[in-house]
Amino acid sequence: MEREIRILADGAAIAKRAAQEFVQAAAAAVHDHGAFNVALAGGSTPKALYSLLATDPSLRSQVPWEKLHLFFGDERHVGPGDPDSNFRMATEAMISKVPLTKDQVVRIKGEYPDTEEAAREYEQALQSYFKLKPGEYPRFDLLFAGMGNEGHTLSLFPGTKALHADGRIVARNWIGKLYTDRITLTAPAASNAARILFMVTGADKACALKAVLEGPFEPEQLPAQLLQPKNGKLLWLVDAAAGGMLAKGTRD
Repeated sequence: MEREIRILADGAAIAKRAAQEFVQAAAAAVHDHGAFNVALAGGSTPKALYSLLATDPSLRSQVPWEKLHLFFGDERHVGPGDPDSNFRMATEAMISKVPLTKDQVVRIKGEYPDTEEAAREYEQALQSYFKLKPGEYPRFDLLFAGMGNEGHTLSLFPGTKALHADGRIVARNWIGKLYTDRITLTAPAASNAARILFMVTGADKACALKAVLEGPFEPEQLPAQLLQPKNGKLLWLVDAAAGGMLAKGTRD
């Protein structure tokens, strides 16, 4: 695995760099196998990235939209029109503004009363699209991830059952501290991506980020440590505030 840590000025700089990575990954994937399969993340920094891809003329013109297939790393237990929906955020920031058909976007049905049903349906959609045999995981060309101030990523929170959803691609996960269910890719499924790109901002993340990147391997406490491509590239884009405690990393 190739790991790179870049410390940038702020969230805007991260979004710009992530957009460049998106364009480069798209070109490589389309050249390699004729499609670009991306798992999107929720959050404010990804929202800025999506908006940039949709509205910046130079970036927008470099994206092979007709080859794009969008998926989601996780979703909240809400409908697609809810303000908390990752799908709604991505739709408003990018999907509704670019030339994509409905078939190119696969969302998680967070509106289902039974989150296990939503997880199974999304898992089946991934198995069908990627033509997976039993036991195989999807190979996203690019997977975006964020990190919470306690070290969670996707909807994999410390001490939760989805950290041990053996053999599953997608799992429902009860988050006790938030009193809610979430639907999330499992760590092995996410780690099968060709590229994982973390975007982390804010001084409140500095301690957890140092622990994730420079501390002992304690994924029960710090699930973000679980996302490591077995055969791919791991890129951390962090702002100066989040990266303030790091001993390693390239400062741009």
